[in-house]
Amino acid sequence: MLTAYIDFKSLPSYLALKPTLALALRHHVAVDWRPFVTREREIPGESHDAALSKRHHEVRMASQRSTDLMYATLQGMELSYPETAAEADLALAALALMDGDKTAFVQTAFDAYWQRHADLNDKGVVESLLSAAGCNLELSVATARSALADAQSAAQDSAVVDAPCFVVATQLFVGRQHLPWIEECLLAELAKAS
Repeated sequence: MLTAYIDFKSLPSYLALKPTLALALRHHVAVDWRPFVTREREIPGESHDAALSKRHHEVRMASQRSTDLMYATLQGMELSYPETAAEADLALAALALMDGDKTAFVQTAFDAYWQRHADLNDKGVVESLLSAAGCNLELSVATARSALADAQSAAQDSAVVDAPCFVVATQLFVGRQHLPWIEECLLAELAKAS
């Protein structure tokens, strides 16, 4: 009943992990974790004064990081920003190939990226994470990348534009800030089903 689109390199996705798991536990529902590859967006703006635009961008990024770290601290999470942002496509591809409960892998991959800055595009690293999460998945890079491309296309066809993104019944919510509303919708769907 609850679908969550995530990207391991997306801090908002990581910050949504614990509240999403708590919501699922409270209402005894499974989370269908799905991959969605996010990309850093350029901030549009006038280039009359490139230095001022750059400074404005830096101030907004510093403010966002400060807010994100505050939310992480409130959740008792350890995290640090990687020196350089890395891709996580191979781990997302593994997620696309998995069947059953994917929660252990999702938790393991998020922690690896945000606490240890693991390279989630490295086959050996991803296989190690799969093993640590108790997942028995033979990882073929070509097959995995094809599965991720298919999953990305299906997500975009379903109007997913960013991660985290949640789907309850036919309603789509972009962003972790919607979790209280998502819970209300989930309760309404559970009431309909009983």
